[in-house]
Amino acid sequence: MNISTRQFENAAIVDVTGDITLYNSPEVRKTLLNLLREKQVKRVIVNLEKVKYIDSAGVASLVEGLKVSREMKSGFALYGLSNTTREVLELTRLIKVFEVHNTEAEALSAGSSGATSAGGTK
Repeated sequence: MNISTRQFENAAIVDVTGDITLYNSPEVRKTLLNLLREKQVKRVIVNLEKVKYIDSAGVASLVEGLKVSREMKSGFALYGLSNTTREVLELTRLIKVFEVHNTEAEALSAGSSGATSAGGTK
């Protein structure tokens, strides 16, 4: 798995490549919490286009990122979910908890229009 971050206006985009599993989910968690707590970014957008599989530990890392974003009053969104990743979030009923978009452009425009994490696009 590889993680990189980039800045776009007031949003930090986290590009994840590879499966998010028990073994590497601590790296995802560390990246998300660093952006939210240390750098205090206004919005974190997680790019999952190149993630084919996510296990429960990976989901837990995303949930923790969402929880901290709410504590910090920051935005938190996901985009580019593969069918498998979407299924995992649907089975856990978390698809309705996260702000989910199909593309980066959608996620960025939702943040600039003042959208919150309630609802989101499916």
